Amino acid sequence: MILTYLIIAIYTISIVLIFIYALGQLNLLFNYLTVQKKNDTAPKFNLNNPDQIPYVTIQLPIYNELYVVERLLKNIAKINYPSSKLEIQVLDDSTDESLQSTANLILQLQKKGVNIQHITRKNRIGFKAGALKEGLKIAKGEFIAIFDADFLPQPDWLHQTIPYFKNPKIGVVQTRWGHINKNYSTLTRVQAFALDAHFILEQKGRNAKGYFINFNGTAGVWRKKCILDAGNWQSDTLTEDLDLSYRAQLKNWEFKYLEQVETPAELPVVISAARSQQFRWNKGGAENFQKIAIQIITNKHIATKTKIQGIMHLLNSSMFVCVFIVAVLSIPMLYIKNEYTHLKGYFYALSLFVSSSVIFFICYWFMYKAIYGKSFKNFIQYIGAFFTFFSIVMGFSLHNTIAVIEGHVGKKSEFIRTPKFNIRNLKDSWRNNKYIQKKISLNVILEGLLAVYFAFGMYSAFIVGNQGGDFALFPFHLMLFIGFSFVFFNSLFSRA
Repeated sequence: MILTYLIIAIYTISIVLIFIYALGQLNLLFNYLTVQKKNDTAPKFNLNNPDQIPYVTIQLPIYNELYVVERLLKNIAKINYPSSKLEIQVLDDSTDESLQSTANLILQLQKKGVNIQHITRKNRIGFKAGALKEGLKIAKGEFIAIFDADFLPQPDWLHQTIPYFKNPKIGVVQTRWGHINKNYSTLTRVQAFALDAHFILEQKGRNAKGYFINFNGTAGVWRKKCILDAGNWQSDTLTEDLDLSYRAQLKNWEFKYLEQVETPAELPVVISAARSQQFRWNKGGAENFQKIAIQIITNKHIATKTKIQGIMHLLNSSMFVCVFIVAVLSIPMLYIKNEYTHLKGYFYALSLFVSSSVIFFICYWFMYKAIYGKSFKNFIQYIGAFFTFFSIVMGFSLHNTIAVIEGHVGKKSEFIRTPKFNIRNLKDSWRNNKYIQKKISLNVILEGLLAVYFAFGMYSAFIVGNQGGDFALFPFHLMLFIGFSFVFFNSLFSRA
C-alpha cells in the first residue's frame, strides 16, 4: 500500500509540473500573438550613411569540420559589408587534416582581398567558449557576429541585424535558424519542428514582454562591450551561450530577437549527432539553472513575471525528467487504477491534466501555420507532424533525463561537438563520415528494453480490470513504443 501511494504521489507531482510548464507555453503564445499586431519601431542605424557604419568582427569557431568548412568560408566571403569595416576570424581548434585545408582556403581568400585571419590554439582550453574568448582579445569590431560551421547567412545578413544596435541598451541581436535539410528524414523533420517551436513561439514570446531570452550560440551578434561587461565567455557549463546571455541580462542589457531574419543551417542527419547535441543542450540547461537561478530569484530589479519565466526557461530541459517519470509509472498506474476502485474520483481529476497535451498542440499549431500556412491541408499535415514529434521526443526522454540529472548534480563532461555532414538531400550520404560515433552505449540497450516495456503497456490495456480492459492510456503507450523503438533502431543501425 505504501508503494502504491508513493507511485501515485510521484506520478501526480510530475504531471502537475508538466501542466505548469504547459501553462508557461500558453503564456508565451499569448505574448507572441500580441506582438504580431505591433509594428517594429526600434531605432536603427542608417547603413547608407558611412558615418553610421560600425566595425564588425565575424567569428567562426570550428573544430574538425572537414566536410563543411569550405562551404562555410565561401559563404561568409560573400557577406555584403564595407571591407574597411569588417574582419573575419576563423577560430580553428582542429586537430585533423582539416586544419591544413582550412589554412589553404583562407590563404586563397586573403589573396582575393578578404580580411580573414586563421587563429589557432595549442590547446582546446574552454572549448568553444575558450576559442571565442581568445578571438575577442584581438577583435577590432565593436560588434561580434558568430556563426557555427554549418550556418549559411545571406549576403545582406549584417545589413538586417547591425542597424538595431543604434539603441545603446541592445547587447545582442539574435536571428531565427532555418534548415537546409529539413526534409531529409523523419529525424531532421522532428528536429526542425522542435527548433521552430523554440524560435517562433518561445524566443519571440519571451522577447515580446522583455523576459530573458538566450543567444543561441550562433546566427547572432553581440555588442563587444556587453560581452565584457557580463564577465566574458566562461566554460564552466556546456551551454556557454545561455550562461553569458543570462549574465548579460542580469546586468540590464536588452536582447533583440528577429523572427523575420532566417539564417539557414544543417540539421544532424544521424541520431548519434542528434544525441550528442541534445545531451549538451539539456545538461547545459540544468548546469545554468544551478549556476544562475539564485541570482535571478534574489535580483530586486527584475519583475516577478520575468523571474518566473526565467526560471522556467532554465528548467526547460528538466521537464524531460517529469516526462520520463510519467511514462515509466503510467503502466503501474494503469493497474492501480483498476485495482483500487475507491480512487476512481482521483483518476478522473488527474485526467484533466491531459489538457497539457492539448495546450502543446494548440501552441505549436500557431508556430506551424506561421511557416507553412493555415489551410486545411496544412492542418492535417500538422497533426501528423505533431504526433511524430511528440512520440520521438518522448523516445529521447531517457537520454535527456540522464543529461539533466548530470547537470543538476554537477557531474562535469567535455564539450562534445555535433559532427557536420554537408548533406542537403537523399542523394547525399553520411556513411563514410569519419566523425560519426561508432560504439553503442548502454543507454541504447535500455531504450530497446523500454520499447518492449511500453509494448507490454499496450497489451495491458486489454487485460486489466474486469470491464473488458482499459484503453485510456493506450495512445500514450503507443506513442512511447513508437518513440523508443525509433530511437533504439536508428541508434543501432546508424551506429549512433
